[in-house]
Amino acid sequence: MKALVLTEYKKLVVTEVPEPVPGPGEVLIEVAACGICGSDIHGYDGNSGRRLPPIIMGHECAGTIAALGKGTTGWAVGDRVTMDSMLFCGRCPYCTSGHTNLCESRQVLGVSCPEFRKEGAFARFVTVPASVLVALPDHLPFEQAAFAEPLAVSLHAVRLVDPKPGSTAVVVGAGMIGLLVIQVARAVGCSRVIAVDLDRDRLELARSLGASHVLNPADGGTVEAILALTDGKGAECAFEAVGHTNPLRTAIGSVRKGGRVGLIGNLSATTEFPLQQVVTREITLFGSCACAGEFPEAVRMIAEGTVSVASLITDRGRLEDGPGFFDRLYRHEPGHLKVILSPNA
Repeated sequence: MKALVLTEYKKLVVTEVPEPVPGPGEVLIEVAACGICGSDIHGYDGNSGRRLPPIIMGHECAGTIAALGKGTTGWAVGDRVTMDSMLFCGRCPYCTSGHTNLCESRQVLGVSCPEFRKEGAFARFVTVPASVLVALPDHLPFEQAAFAEPLAVSLHAVRLVDPKPGSTAVVVGAGMIGLLVIQVARAVGCSRVIAVDLDRDRLELARSLGASHVLNPADGGTVEAILALTDGKGAECAFEAVGHTNPLRTAIGSVRKGGRVGLIGNLSATTEFPLQQVVTREITLFGSCACAGEFPEAVRMIAEGTVSVASLITDRGRLEDGPGFFDRLYRHEPGHLKVILSPNA
């Protein structure tokens, strides 16, 4: 079959590879759409340490069941599905307590590291356990269904922080996850969502998707502006969707005493940390990793239009277009937000 393979860092090749065979309890998916995630870009140059070549990346995907492995029940060839990219055992203490994202033997679709290797969905076919599948309504386009994974990540973060109806939330970072968090925060009842980003175009997109106020740190005084918008107290909660020191400081500095901060971005392995602010103001921090059961709700929100994803798609292409898109995204070429590749186009 045809696949887009990271053969070495910063080198992607469309080539023929053996077609995968579904094992017991697995399904073979004919991939209709797969989005390029920011984590794929970070793996492209080896920065993350979680894309060891050679590897077929890609985990934001949707398609049709092409074959069933032995013993697989509840599904049929031709079913339209998306899938959780976090593959879990279902038996360890974390899984049985509902924390499947923390599974002791978890693997991630399209990721290779010293602990495991799982080929991803930038290919004509991919195999996954039937346990991670979610059915798609007939009217939902595959390219929109591919957003279920990043939306589930956003839902998980918002659920952890648990903002109350009528509260103010700050979202630092208006990339893909940040833009989805803005919409989820609005959906759960936040009366105001303040978006913070250095990219003015993304701030305008954030405004169109529900942000009540937008702030650019380049203009200075971001925390002061948030305090001014909240009667000097600060927001009830904030979400950091970048993973750098300055955005982290902004998120922590923007909340009131007793505030809650969700940490989603992990671009940097370590950051400077304003410990005294957190301790003396009793700020609660939530590390948010992937998702744990939010996939069905993510599909529902997209299908019902509660969360808008169509406007986030800036580019579409075939696998052969993949290397060029990766290069443009890696160089931060303006105008590209979400690229959807169609391996079977």
